[in-house]
Amino acid sequence: MQPLSGKLYNARKLIGYSRKELAEMVGVSPRSIYTYEMMTVKPRPAVIRRLADVLQVSPIYLDNDDIFDPLYGIERKEYVEEAAKRFGEKSARELNSILERSTALFAGGEIPQEDKDLFFDALASAYYRSKDEAKRRYGRKGSAAKDE
Repeated sequence: MQPLSGKLYNARKLIGYSRKELAEMVGVSPRSIYTYEMMTVKPRPAVIRRLADVLQVSPIYLDNDDIFDPLYGIERKEYVEEAAKRFGEKSARELNSILERSTALFAGGEIPQEDKDLFFDALASAYYRSKDEAKRRYGRKGSAAKDE
């Protein structure tokens, strides 16, 4: 098990950023970086995604103590970021979970990356369309749309 604090510290040192430099790039205070590294405070999901982007690792790697590969799940990053931007953090976590569970379909086989990318594209597109339709139909509060 490797906690976020160690992963963050090691990745920052490997790239050669000071806490202040990393903080500026991520949009948080240097004190926040210190608390993430030294006091095991966990940042919000949006901050984890920004940290991962700057440090060139996957957000899943930073967020999960049981993941040791810095690039684990990197192929899902753009889809999760799009879900967060369009629908919020809860949807980003939901889509990430769907994509992660779907990755198990590839276990034990030699599937070309291009085919995996097509699969993730199709799955994420279906997710976005269903969320857009639900928003259109039911609105944000869950009530039925008035135009129906």
